[in-house]
Amino acid sequence: MERILCEILRSPRRDEMYLYIDKRRGLEPVPEALLERFGTPQPVMTLLLDGKRKLARADAARVIETIAEQGFYLQMPPARDEYLLDLYRAPTEARY
Repeated sequence: MERILCEILRSPRRDEMYLYIDKRRGLEPVPEALLERFGTPQPVMTLLLDGKRKLARADAARVIETIAEQGFYLQMPPARDEYLLDLYRAPTEARY
């Protein structure tokens, strides 16, 4: 299994959106259009990634494979459950 020195970057524009890149190559392979939507990347951590390592919301082997193929891996925010969105749509004042 391949190992990669991976840098994880956080988007300042969207909660829970992360960009995984090969630290040696940096942001070079990331398309300009993606970086514009992502915002100025904020470093979160650097780690040695191999297929055995557990990640919170991504499969490490898939991350390595995607970085090898396209130069980066984009982790999108999790989908919000519809019932949770209803909490934001509920009226905020009490009616009797």
